[in-house]
Amino acid sequence: MPLTKKFSDMYDDALAALAAASQRPAAVVNVEGHYAIRVDLEYNRCVLATNSPRGLWDEPDASGSWRVRIMQIGDEGTDTLLSQAQKPWLIDAFDAAIDQLESAGHAIVADAEFGAIAHADERSPDCGLSSDEDPSAGI
Repeated sequence: MPLTKKFSDMYDDALAALAAASQRPAAVVNVEGHYAIRVDLEYNRCVLATNSPRGLWDEPDASGSWRVRIMQIGDEGTDTLLSQAQKPWLIDAFDAAIDQLESAGHAIVADAEFGAIAHADERSPDCGLSSDEDPSAGI
């Protein structure tokens, strides 16, 4: 993969932005002779982002739009396109692809969701206190 390093340097800002948006590492990869930014997701899924129909363009700022595809990686190269979006900005295309994934019913709901942890001042019935009881009572 002779151009991976070149495109990684050239698309450093895009790699950082997509890694931040997805909360996962992003890397430049060679996909069937064309280069793309890839983020591996859980459940054998990945995001592929390009800024031209034939992969990453030699000039990052010259292209007018980003294409983001979310793929289900199958056995023996049987990848399935789950969603795709094209927008002028990479993160807008990523968000649109995620929205399309969810609206098409392809989202996988994990057992635990980020942000679902109860705050320290909230008490659940499992703790022996109802939400109306004074947490300092009995101390």
